[in-house]
This record gives sequence, structure tokens and C-alpha cells, in this order.
Amino acid sequence: MGRGALTAVTVYCGSLRTVPQSYLDLAAEVGKQIAARGWSLTWGGGRTSMMGALADAARAGGARTTGVIPRALVDKEWADREADDLLLVDTMRDRKALMEAHGDAFLALPGGIGTCEELFEVWTSRVLAMHAKPVVLLDVDGHYKGLRDWLVDLNQRGFVSQFALDSLVVTDDVTKALNACAT
Repeated sequence: MGRGALTAVTVYCGSLRTVPQSYLDLAAEVGKQIAARGWSLTWGGGRTSMMGALADAARAGGARTTGVIPRALVDKEWADREADDLLLVDTMRDRKALMEAHGDAFLALPGGIGTCEELFEVWTSRVLAMHAKPVVLLDVDGHYKGLRDWLVDLNQRGFVSQFALDSLVVTDDVTKALNACAT
């Protein structure tokens, strides 16, 4: 990496309890591989669903974990009090800014509108040269297919540049996604 060695990856993912087990397993595999690489994890600070599976697996492998969660969501997301650092903020905007500041790379797993919003903000910042950190989308089982098709359509209509599309690394493989975080 041109910026020095990767030490921390910020991961965006779903927090709802209703997701299929395969997504929980995916999040756990990402956490396990982050730890195996000797990296630390920054994530949304929740202990439920994909967030919880991710952080638990990362910690089980020895990774340092930094959760960032708005005070208003502490009870709703059941804040992960096992985090090495649990940073409480006032707003979602503060959360995103702190998560970005704590990451050397950004990885989006399957998620909903919150995950998409986090991905779009950090990706847009990269496209605008506000940072040069890798932004990676782990798109297993076509979770983001509709979104990706829409982005290609926006490109064809002239609303999204090819540079923007090319600056987002998309893969369906955990190892490839984490390798892309290190480039």
C-alpha cells in the first residue's frame, strides 16, 4: 500500500435481527479474516445481527475492535460493551465521520439503507479525492445486483463517471475483498 501498512478496516453491514444465517456466517468470516491478518476492526458498535457476528469473530481471533454508535441507538442496537473502544456520538453524521477517521480501508457487506448510505458517502469522498483509501463492496449472492445495475444505467445516462464505477472494488469473495482493502 502506498500509504503504509493497513492496520484498521471499517466495515459497514446490517444490524437487523431478521437476516438469514448465511449473512451472519459471512460477517463472522470477515471478522475472522480481519483478525488473522492482524488488523483491527471499526464498525457500527452494535452487538446484534451481522454487526455482532462480525465483532465477536474479530475479537475471538485477537483483533482490536472499535465500535462507533450514536447514543440514541445504544438501546436499539444493543451496544457491544465488549468492544475494546466503544465511542458514543450524538448523530449518524458524527458516527460516519468517526468510522471514516478510524479506517484505512472500507468494506461494505450486505445491508440495508444505512449500509448503502455509509457506502455511498465514503465512496463519493474517494471519487472526489477527499481520501485515497480503498472502498470495497462484498456482494455475495447478488445482494447488490439491482443497485449495481442502476449505477451502470446512471453511468450510461451520464450521471456517474466510469472513474467512479472503477473506484469501487466489487467482489463476491471474502479473501478477495480483504485483499482489495490492502491495496
